Amino acid sequence: MRIAVVDYGMGNLRSVSKALEQVAPRGEVLVTSDPRAILSAERVVVPGQGAMPDCMRQLAASGAREAVIEAARSRPFLGICIGLQMLFEHGEEGDTPGLGLLPGRVPRFAVDGPQFGLKIPHMGWNEVVQARPHALWEGIDDRSRFYFVHSYYPEPSDGSIIAGSCSYGVTFTCAVARDNIFAVQFHPEKSQNSGLQLLSNFVQWRP
Repeated sequence: MRIAVVDYGMGNLRSVSKALEQVAPRGEVLVTSDPRAILSAERVVVPGQGAMPDCMRQLAASGAREAVIEAARSRPFLGICIGLQMLFEHGEEGDTPGLGLLPGRVPRFAVDGPQFGLKIPHMGWNEVVQARPHALWEGIDDRSRFYFVHSYYPEPSDGSIIAGSCSYGVTFTCAVARDNIFAVQFHPEKSQNSGLQLLSNFVQWRP
Protein backbone atom coordinates (compact mmCIF):
# COMPACT_ATOMS: atom_id res chain seq x y z
CA MET A 1 0.00 0.00 0.00
CA ARG A 2 1.28 3.44 -0.92
CA ILE A 3 0.14 6.44 1.13
CA ALA A 4 0.96 9.89 -0.24
CA VAL A 5 1.45 12.73 2.27
CA VAL A 6 1.09 15.88 0.20
CA ASP A 7 4.03 18.26 0.60
CA TYR A 8 3.24 21.85 -0.33
CA GLY A 9 5.65 23.37 2.16
CA MET A 10 3.12 24.04 4.93
CA GLY A 11 2.51 20.83 6.84
CA ASN A 12 3.89 19.03 9.86
CA LEU A 13 5.12 16.41 7.45
CA ARG A 14 7.62 14.49 9.54
CA SER A 15 5.23 13.89 12.44
CA VAL A 16 2.43 12.86 10.09
CA SER A 17 4.58 10.52 8.02
CA LYS A 18 6.18 8.92 11.09
CA ALA A 19 2.78 8.31 12.67
CA LEU A 20 1.53 6.70 9.44
CA GLU A 21 4.64 4.53 9.24
CA GLN A 22 3.93 3.37 12.79
CA VAL A 23 0.36 2.26 11.99
CA ALA A 24 1.16 0.91 8.51
CA PRO A 25 4.56 -0.80 8.89
CA ARG A 26 4.08 -2.78 5.66
CA GLY A 27 3.01 0.23 3.65
CA GLU A 28 5.03 2.83 1.79
CA VAL A 29 4.56 6.37 3.10
CA LEU A 30 5.70 8.88 0.51
CA VAL A 31 6.00 12.61 1.26
CA THR A 32 5.62 14.26 -2.14
CA SER A 33 4.42 17.23 -4.16
CA ASP A 34 4.58 15.28 -7.44
CA PRO A 35 1.05 15.09 -8.92
CA ARG A 36 1.84 11.74 -10.55
CA ALA A 37 2.96 10.25 -7.24
CA ILE A 38 -0.13 11.60 -5.50
CA LEU A 39 -2.45 10.13 -8.09
CA SER A 40 -0.67 6.77 -8.08
CA ALA A 41 -1.08 6.39 -4.31
CA GLU A 42 -3.90 4.29 -2.89
CA ARG A 43 -4.50 6.75 -0.05
CA VAL A 44 -3.81 10.46 0.27
CA VAL A 45 -3.24 12.60 3.38
CA VAL A 46 -3.17 16.41 3.21
CA PRO A 47 -1.84 18.03 6.39
CA GLY A 48 -1.27 21.73 6.85
CA GLN A 49 -0.32 24.43 9.33
CA GLY A 50 -0.23 28.19 9.14
CA ALA A 51 -2.35 30.73 7.28
CA MET A 52 -4.91 29.55 4.75
CA PRO A 53 -3.93 32.15 2.09
CA ASP A 54 -0.32 30.94 2.22
CA CYS A 55 -1.40 27.29 2.15
CA MET A 56 -3.64 27.75 -0.89
CA ARG A 57 -0.94 29.72 -2.70
CA GLN A 58 1.71 27.12 -1.92
CA LEU A 59 -0.58 24.27 -2.93
CA ALA A 60 -1.03 25.86 -6.36
CA ALA A 61 2.67 26.71 -6.67
CA SER A 62 3.68 23.13 -5.86
CA GLY A 63 1.66 21.84 -8.80
CA ALA A 64 -0.31 19.53 -6.52
CA ARG A 65 -3.63 21.40 -6.44
CA GLU A 66 -5.41 19.47 -9.19
CA ALA A 67 -4.02 16.16 -7.95
CA VAL A 68 -5.42 16.87 -4.47
CA ILE A 69 -8.82 17.68 -5.96
CA GLU A 70 -8.81 14.45 -7.96
CA ALA A 71 -7.66 12.41 -4.95
CA ALA A 72 -10.45 13.86 -2.81
CA ARG A 73 -12.92 12.63 -5.41
CA SER A 74 -11.55 9.17 -6.02
CA ARG A 75 -9.71 7.48 -3.12
CA PRO A 76 -9.48 7.38 0.68
CA PHE A 77 -8.58 10.96 1.62
CA LEU A 78 -7.65 12.38 5.02
CA GLY A 79 -7.38 16.13 5.59
CA ILE A 80 -5.70 17.48 8.73
CA CYS A 81 -6.06 21.06 10.06
CA ILE A 82 -5.63 23.35 7.01
CA GLY A 83 -6.06 20.15 4.98
CA LEU A 84 -9.63 20.18 6.30
CA GLN A 85 -10.24 23.91 5.92
CA MET A 86 -9.11 24.05 2.29
CA LEU A 87 -11.85 21.59 1.29
CA PHE A 88 -14.52 24.24 1.85
CA GLU A 89 -15.69 27.02 -0.44
CA HIS A 90 -14.29 30.04 1.37
CA GLY A 91 -11.96 30.96 4.22
CA GLU A 92 -12.44 34.16 6.19
CA GLU A 93 -8.68 34.45 6.69
CA GLY A 94 -7.47 36.66 3.88
CA ASP A 95 -10.86 36.30 2.13
CA THR A 96 -9.48 33.13 0.55
CA PRO A 97 -11.29 30.80 -1.88
CA GLY A 98 -10.95 27.14 -0.94
CA LEU A 99 -11.12 24.10 -3.18
CA GLY A 100 -14.92 24.06 -3.03
CA LEU A 101 -15.17 20.30 -2.55
CA LEU A 102 -17.42 20.66 0.51
CA PRO A 103 -20.17 23.26 1.05
CA GLY A 104 -19.50 25.90 3.67
CA ARG A 105 -17.00 28.42 4.94
CA VAL A 106 -14.17 28.74 7.47
CA PRO A 107 -14.73 31.61 9.94
CA ARG A 108 -12.49 32.81 12.77
CA PHE A 109 -13.28 32.41 16.43
CA ALA A 110 -14.90 35.74 17.42
CA VAL A 111 -12.98 37.24 20.32
CA ASP A 112 -15.88 39.63 20.96
CA GLY A 113 -18.48 36.86 20.82
CA PRO A 114 -19.65 34.27 23.38
CA GLN A 115 -16.11 33.01 23.90
CA PHE A 116 -14.69 36.45 24.81
CA GLY A 117 -11.73 36.05 27.11
CA LEU A 118 -10.60 32.72 25.69
CA LYS A 119 -7.20 32.60 24.07
CA ILE A 120 -7.02 32.51 20.29
CA PRO A 121 -5.64 30.29 18.83
CA HIS A 122 -7.46 27.43 20.47
CA MET A 123 -4.46 25.37 21.53
CA GLY A 124 -4.21 22.15 23.48
CA TRP A 125 -6.27 19.07 24.31
CA ASN A 126 -10.04 19.05 24.01
CA GLU A 127 -12.90 16.54 23.89
CA VAL A 128 -14.33 15.51 20.53
CA VAL A 129 -17.98 14.50 20.41
CA GLN A 130 -18.64 11.99 17.64
CA ALA A 131 -21.68 13.08 15.65
CA ARG A 132 -22.35 9.65 14.14
CA PRO A 133 -20.70 6.27 13.70
CA HIS A 134 -17.90 6.15 11.14
CA ALA A 135 -15.16 3.68 10.29
CA LEU A 136 -12.51 6.18 11.42
CA TRP A 137 -14.04 6.40 14.90
CA GLU A 138 -13.76 2.63 15.42
CA GLY A 139 -12.00 1.82 18.71
CA ILE A 140 -12.09 5.48 19.83
CA ASP A 141 -14.35 6.35 22.76
CA ASP A 142 -16.78 9.22 22.30
CA ARG A 143 -15.43 12.38 23.96
CA SER A 144 -11.84 11.23 23.58
CA ARG A 145 -9.37 14.09 23.70
CA PHE A 146 -7.39 15.29 20.70
CA TYR A 147 -4.79 18.02 20.23
CA PHE A 148 -5.80 21.30 18.55
CA VAL A 149 -3.95 24.39 17.29
CA HIS A 150 -6.16 26.75 15.26
CA SER A 151 -7.86 30.14 15.08
CA TYR A 152 -10.35 29.21 12.34
CA TYR A 153 -12.81 26.34 12.08
CA PRO A 154 -15.08 24.78 9.45
CA GLU A 155 -18.72 25.77 9.29
CA PRO A 156 -20.43 23.35 6.87
CA SER A 157 -23.65 24.45 5.20
CA ASP A 158 -24.66 20.78 4.92
CA GLY A 159 -25.09 19.31 8.38
CA SER A 160 -25.04 15.76 7.05
CA ILE A 161 -21.26 15.89 6.58
CA ILE A 162 -20.52 16.70 10.24
CA ALA A 163 -18.72 13.77 11.87
CA GLY A 164 -17.52 15.40 15.09
CA SER A 165 -17.72 18.56 17.16
CA CYS A 166 -15.85 20.29 19.94
CA SER A 167 -16.57 23.17 22.33
CA TYR A 168 -14.40 26.23 22.80
CA GLY A 169 -16.69 29.06 23.83
CA VAL A 170 -19.01 27.84 21.09
CA THR A 171 -19.60 24.37 19.71
CA PHE A 172 -17.84 24.01 16.37
CA THR A 173 -17.38 21.30 13.76
CA CYS A 174 -14.02 19.55 14.09
CA ALA A 175 -14.50 16.53 11.82
CA VAL A 176 -16.32 16.02 8.53
CA ALA A 177 -16.99 12.96 6.41
CA ARG A 178 -18.49 12.37 2.99
CA ASP A 179 -17.98 9.33 0.80
CA ASN A 180 -14.20 8.77 0.59
CA ILE A 181 -13.30 11.99 2.49
CA PHE A 182 -12.61 12.24 6.21
CA ALA A 183 -11.05 15.42 7.55
CA VAL A 184 -10.29 16.74 11.02
CA GLN A 185 -9.41 20.10 12.56
CA PHE A 186 -7.30 18.49 15.27
CA HIS A 187 -3.91 16.81 14.83
CA PRO A 188 -4.13 13.01 15.11
CA GLU A 189 -0.35 12.75 14.72
CA LYS A 190 -0.01 14.68 18.03
CA SER A 191 -2.93 13.01 19.82
CA GLN A 192 -1.26 9.91 21.25
CA ASN A 193 -3.31 6.68 21.32
CA SER A 194 -6.58 8.10 20.01
CA GLY A 195 -4.79 9.82 17.15
CA LEU A 196 -2.86 6.71 16.20
CA GLN A 197 -6.09 4.70 16.28
CA LEU A 198 -7.72 7.16 13.88
CA LEU A 199 -4.74 6.93 11.52
CA SER A 200 -4.78 3.14 11.75
CA ASN A 201 -8.49 3.18 10.90
CA PHE A 202 -7.74 5.38 7.89
CA VAL A 203 -5.13 2.93 6.63
CA GLN A 204 -7.67 0.10 6.81
CA TRP A 205 -10.68 2.09 5.60
CA ARG A 206 -12.57 0.80 2.56
CA PRO A 207 -15.06 3.54 1.69
